[in-house]
Amino acid sequence: MGLSATHELIRVLVARVPGCFPSELGLNLSVRRQRDLFLWFLAALLYGARISGSIVRKTHAEFVRRGITSPEAIVKTGWDGLVRALDAGGYTRYDFKTATQLLEVIKYLRNQYDGNLQRLHAVSSDVADLENRLKGLGKGIGEVTVQIFLRELREIWPRAQPTLSPLSILAAKDLELCSRTKGNEGHAAVEQLRLLWKQAGVKRRSFGDFESALVRLGRDYCRRQRKQHCPLRECCTRRRIGRFRRGGRYGRGGEKQP
Repeated sequence: MGLSATHELIRVLVARVPGCFPSELGLNLSVRRQRDLFLWFLAALLYGARISGSIVRKTHAEFVRRGITSPEAIVKTGWDGLVRALDAGGYTRYDFKTATQLLEVIKYLRNQYDGNLQRLHAVSSDVADLENRLKGLGKGIGEVTVQIFLRELREIWPRAQPTLSPLSILAAKDLELCSRTKGNEGHAAVEQLRLLWKQAGVKRRSFGDFESALVRLGRDYCRRQRKQHCPLRECCTRRRIGRFRRGGRYGRGGEKQP
């Protein structure tokens, strides 16, 4: 695929597929509000389990409705109250385990960092130290949770530089945005996509929107092989037909214009 066609594909992708995950939860991390940052951390903990995104969104909204929006509120609510909130949101499969995890993590966050995630980042010496400190908050915080949390902070925290998730790698490879070479899934792949994003020159959107769109595409279509419903189906290399044609022009909504 030519470079101009690649740039156009990127513009089509972010026009057709929703971007950053915090925005759909009513959060704005760019303003650096402590409340929004904590609520995104809570969401990352919920997303980290094998459970649907719709249940996570409903459960997260239930926490907000009940005023459980800070470390202090988590501790005050207690185990029983957290289980009730999780159940009300439909998070029943992991309710007991998650309630225990939340209390453990938040208590450690308060003891070590005064309940302040900004402080946790500030005292981290580098990228690896930040990720290790997050994992050290409690049992159950692994690579997936850390990657989800830091992905949306990539352009806000200097030391938030996670590797790409397997879902975004899957989508990027299907769209020929990065090499299919085995092992090309670390920071080199991030830089490759960053360069393509910069060259594409998409206005009023961020690299975070691009990365999150790839995650959504990988999660909802590439992984499930739902090619016939994929919003980028004509661009996918798996189809071998209807390949993306250089020179096509697309409008804001993703429909081809004459």
